[in-house]
Amino acid sequence: MGEIAKKLAGKFIVLDGPDGSGKSTQITLLADWLTAQGVEVVKVCDPGGTKVGEKIRSVLLDRETGSVSPMCEMLLFMASRAQLVAERIRPALEAGKVVLCDRFISATIAYQGAVGIGHETIIKLGDTAIGGLWPDLTIILDVPVETGMERINTGRSCPGDRMETKGSAFHKSVRRIFGELGEYYRRPVEYVNAEKGTEEVFKSILDAMERAFS
Repeated sequence: MGEIAKKLAGKFIVLDGPDGSGKSTQITLLADWLTAQGVEVVKVCDPGGTKVGEKIRSVLLDRETGSVSPMCEMLLFMASRAQLVAERIRPALEAGKVVLCDRFISATIAYQGAVGIGHETIIKLGDTAIGGLWPDLTIILDVPVETGMERINTGRSCPGDRMETKGSAFHKSVRRIFGELGEYYRRPVEYVNAEKGTEEVFKSILDAMERAFS
């Protein structure tokens, strides 16, 4: 087992950030890189990642769902997350694997926080939902709202999901809350400038991991 594998065995790492920050691309690159280093990786997304979670995800993101109260929305995210932790994340960590997760409680703090739910409430309920299993590291890929929206709309012939199609003011609040997350989150938070090219962003992610786990 390589040196990096020894450091990361059983670690839980989250990539999060505003829409259009490139999370999915970077998680794939990171999973491939870790696998090449001899690290066993489990890659999941939140909400979703289980049969129950995918059904909840479809309700949350489908524009046909219509209006959902902030508290109902937040609790649906937590329900999906509870199943994801129980079914996939906790067993993988106990087996010594690295778990890479696309979004987690950090996203709920930002997105549901942008519609008025305080981070204290979200963290308290989140701790119950995940049974205290917080990430070892959360990496926020930061990108201006205008850049993120341009990215996700490039080449798209139809509107985005319920979250993506909310107004600019909402997304600016989301970015601001992500920027404040490191002040009160339960576990370490690192920030990466995601405006740069894909390879440069990936290198910054590796640097963030080195800082966190060295």
